[in-house]
Amino acid sequence: MDSFLIKGSVPLHGEVAISGAKNAVLPIMAATLLTAEPCVIRRVPNLSDVKFMGQILTWLGAHVRFEGDSVHIQARKIKGAGDYDLIRKMRGSICVMGPLLGRLKKAAVSLPGGCVIGARPINLHLKGFAALGAKVMIENGYVHASAKRLVGSAMFLGGRAGSTVLGTANVMMAATLAEGVTVIESAACEPEVVDLANFLIAMGAQISGAGSPTLTITGVKELHGAEHEVIPDRIEAATYAIAAVATNGEITLRGARADHLRAVLDKLKDAGAGIERRGADITIRRNGRLKPVDITTLPYSGFPTDVQAQMMALMTLTPGISIITERIFESRFMHVSEMTRLGADIEIEGPSAIVKGGKPLSGAPVMASDLRASAALVIAGLAARGTTQVNRVYHIDRGYENIDGKLRQLGARIERIEES
Repeated sequence: MDSFLIKGSVPLHGEVAISGAKNAVLPIMAATLLTAEPCVIRRVPNLSDVKFMGQILTWLGAHVRFEGDSVHIQARKIKGAGDYDLIRKMRGSICVMGPLLGRLKKAAVSLPGGCVIGARPINLHLKGFAALGAKVMIENGYVHASAKRLVGSAMFLGGRAGSTVLGTANVMMAATLAEGVTVIESAACEPEVVDLANFLIAMGAQISGAGSPTLTITGVKELHGAEHEVIPDRIEAATYAIAAVATNGEITLRGARADHLRAVLDKLKDAGAGIERRGADITIRRNGRLKPVDITTLPYSGFPTDVQAQMMALMTLTPGISIITERIFESRFMHVSEMTRLGADIEIEGPSAIVKGGKPLSGAPVMASDLRASAALVIAGLAARGTTQVNRVYHIDRGYENIDGKLRQLGARIERIEES
């Protein structure tokens, strides 16, 4: 497995182009299963998760062709069962179930995998499918859903940690081809859900309320092909913004969306960052002494759980005490033990991490446990004295396009060590 070798204490300077959003492109690719006509998706990041989704769609019978940063997909004839070994590797693969159910009125998909960051049940997905009239069961590691016809209905998809992003996406896709009107209450409001809705609307779906807690879908008989450009990845943008502040550098994020980053930029400003916005670009730098901040992760438009680990890396460098509370996933502090290897002083108390910051970090070998933990350890390594080796970086390749190459363009001394 590959690793990163980082020689730290180098301020990052320059510009970085923000790639298309991983969490938007995966359900959009899945949505192409809803039509037999060709679709073109642009601004597609070159990620292992995207390649996995391409393999899943191919296995289901679609023709998938990657061309630069675009993907051409035509699902003329498809089958209703996904490959067990492919789908179980990636949580985002569960979003093929809604399109299969919508178009074929049947679907069999293995329970999904992904990062080990705590329980992420799909009960709300299944609740939504059942509300549309599907019979749902789990057997031999597969989720089976079938219906003679899907009928729109009103449903509530709120869960213990709030709304469900993939659940909202899945049910919305199935409902586009259901009879009548579907109303999803406590729908996820994330920009990625809005982006999917916009793609479905381009395909001929009738959807209103995207970006609000009430989503209304009026079913149509069929959808047609469409072209779409994916929104920029707000998590990637946030990660580079935090890296700029952590290394006392200055980075311009090209093609970012400040309106998708309000919670992150607000906390960075509180922490001592200087922020300038010029059109679609954001320039961020450290603006004097770092200050501790308290953070609680929440569904959008709150502070994103996918930026919690990266922000913790910054707080380890910040004099004073910061409290970071995780309200979305109960096991998303697995990066803490690795940060302590670098000299961080962090204690866990229930859902909160108490960060006693300000002490210099020093390089050490560390192990990445999940996608965002990998990014946090890279940020910590960039700011630390000496050399840090981040192992198992296949996690980071799932969600960051060419992160080592982009960091080198910003002046980082980072090298990928390839292992057979």
